[in-house]
Amino acid sequence: MTVTPTRDRVNPDVLESRLLRRPEWIKVRAPSGETYQRLQMLMRSKELHTVCEEAMCPNMGECWGSGTATFLMLGDVCTRTCGFCDIKHGKPALMDWGEAERVAQAVKSMNLKHTVITSVNRDDRRDGGSPIFAMVIRRIREVLPGCSIEVLIPDFKGSLEALKIVMDARPEILNHNVETVQRLFKQVQPQDNYDWAAATLSNAKKLDPDVLTKSGIMVGLGETMDEVKAVMRDQRSWGVDILTIGQYLQPSKKHLPMDRYYTLEEFAELKRYGLEIGFKWVESAPLVRSSYHAAEQVRALSIVHRKLYGENRE
Repeated sequence: MTVTPTRDRVNPDVLESRLLRRPEWIKVRAPSGETYQRLQMLMRSKELHTVCEEAMCPNMGECWGSGTATFLMLGDVCTRTCGFCDIKHGKPALMDWGEAERVAQAVKSMNLKHTVITSVNRDDRRDGGSPIFAMVIRRIREVLPGCSIEVLIPDFKGSLEALKIVMDARPEILNHNVETVQRLFKQVQPQDNYDWAAATLSNAKKLDPDVLTKSGIMVGLGETMDEVKAVMRDQRSWGVDILTIGQYLQPSKKHLPMDRYYTLEEFAELKRYGLEIGFKWVESAPLVRSSYHAAEQVRALSIVHRKLYGENRE
């Protein structure tokens, strides 16, 4: 069934009465296999968390089966209460300064060619936990030279100082997800600010124009196609190189309700539009998440990668 996207706030009472039948093209395989089990044991043995598990990513089986995972740092409790996210929220524990070393050693044990590092929000700290991002980038470079690194960072409340700490460590890709359109931003992410997202991504380019920047959005929360294209234009104006677009899937009844499923044709239209307005890479499909095909993105943009991280890499 096709539901016309609403222009007002998502109404849970109305959506409760809708029967949103899952389209046949949304098929999530249960995670399994020898490689998946090995990675799961590795994470537990090193007391590490992954956003794959904490956020119930639908691609976990595929990604872990191929030997890749997205590490979740700064603990597993977030200081924000975003309506789409299944990560625990509340008062986090003290910073674990040994976490960066454990992540680096796990990356080495897996012999990864590309790794993605993300974190919960740590609004309890002025620096947002940015020093640990810098620590893990530098440590991975020491223990596994040649492994490219993508960091999916919080907005650090728009702090240029905190962002600079991460950028000075020179990751291959600096990622920050906008998540949704401007009209729904505060409803979806109550403690976030659209201007902070803009500052994070645009300042990253100002600090180091050659580092690839990346962002992602979800669809299916009540936005219109025109609004989606507007936020895509905003992201390009901030200098974003890589964009991911995926279908929002409600983790549980306590999370924001889903307004509708986008069609495969609509995802294809958004990909075409993104490339037309200048993105270097666009992933647009129902099960796309921010880390999906991350290694392929680095390899495909290898000209920029070699320019930055060849023999002259610091």
